[in-house]
Amino acid sequence: MKKRVLALVMSTAMVASVLTACGGKSDTPDTSSTTADNNTSADSNTAADNNNTSADNSAAGEQTMDFGSGTIKIWVPDAVTGVTETLCNSFFEAHPEMNGYTVSIEPMGEGDAAGNVITDVEAAPDLYAFAQDQMARLVTAGALTTINGDYATFVQESNDAGAAAAAKVGSEVYAFPLTSDNGYFMYYDKSVITDPTSLDQIIADCEAAGKNFYFDTGSWYQTAFFFATGCELSFETDEKGNFTSIKNTYASENGLKALKAIRTMSESKCYMDGSSVGDAVNWAAIVDGTWDSSAAKDVLGDNYACAPLPKFTVDGETFQLGGFGGFKLLGVKPQAEAGKLVVCLELAKYLSDTDAQLTRFNEVGWGPSNLTAQQDPAVQADEALSALGEQLQYTIPQGQYPNDYWSEADALGETICGGNFKGYTDEQLMAELEAFASKMDALVQ
Repeated sequence: MKKRVLALVMSTAMVASVLTACGGKSDTPDTSSTTADNNTSADSNTAADNNNTSADNSAAGEQTMDFGSGTIKIWVPDAVTGVTETLCNSFFEAHPEMNGYTVSIEPMGEGDAAGNVITDVEAAPDLYAFAQDQMARLVTAGALTTINGDYATFVQESNDAGAAAAAKVGSEVYAFPLTSDNGYFMYYDKSVITDPTSLDQIIADCEAAGKNFYFDTGSWYQTAFFFATGCELSFETDEKGNFTSIKNTYASENGLKALKAIRTMSESKCYMDGSSVGDAVNWAAIVDGTWDSSAAKDVLGDNYACAPLPKFTVDGETFQLGGFGGFKLLGVKPQAEAGKLVVCLELAKYLSDTDAQLTRFNEVGWGPSNLTAQQDPAVQADEALSALGEQLQYTIPQGQYPNDYWSEADALGETICGGNFKGYTDEQLMAELEAFASKMDALVQ
């Protein structure tokens, strides 16, 4: 059945450009969950051809388009399946011209999404949430529609700079940001910590009060020191997702400064290696994430406070702790049918817009990437999100890393915290960094 939609909602010239952009990425039509009108393709092509002469999205009047019907399958983390269902219902109530579709929502962690999607792209969901470090291999697998035109403008202008950058590979936009909340900062007891901006003072305060300071020196958190001093450790992949090259400057004077700073921290009597409030004891400061904000409030009560990571001093120089930042994104799988593609794109935009992000914040505490949502009084009042927002300006988006990177970096952290480098000269520490760098280089050979 023919459905009508205002040109302001979606230019079908946009659909044509999106289909052209993803044409080589998914040669097999996705027909497992869609029962579209037989005339969909012809009608869509005609509409696209007509609009090629006038692609102004603000044009008055209406365009006729067959959106088709069927099922739109969505993967999101378990915590937001209920919220997503409610939002989808609201979307289709607001867009009756698209209500030939039903939605099937399944739980899938954003960290596991890419591995499952690229195993069988044809059978993958139409929309799925994923962590930004999975972007490159999803693009390589042809599992993401290129986001063009007004949609790309929406992504880039509606979200903070970090999230907008995370949604791109090269110059192309491939996803809709959902959050700006995957990173680490510091919870602290404000009755104990006198200066949360100084690592030296935090350690001194904890020692004086007989309290513990927790900082995980494992792979993810360890980068806070190395990136702070100017080191780089990143990997490049080929079109098949194989790791082909590495940028690694850990075995350098800057790397030596970072390693010495970690060693100094770990030698304090107050230092504990960890990053989970639930596992921490007798602490006055801990580097953790937004996911533990409720637990931190329970422990600290009226003394609850949050701050970005502190600065540290080594060999007379002061550095701001940095590290990885992360974002949750929503991807749209390439579609063979223009009508369904429009619905998927419109739904993805709706699920990532201001109201949807605020709904998830209020329901499950996800931190918005949307600039307007970030200005909401409740979001502004959230101390954990505010601290993380400040910290993210010192971080880099986490890219793709081989599995062995994580285990080798964890081992390095355990070696430091075990006191194995105690008393080492600079030359001996540099030898350890060179050995670590050699292990990293071997991952791309």
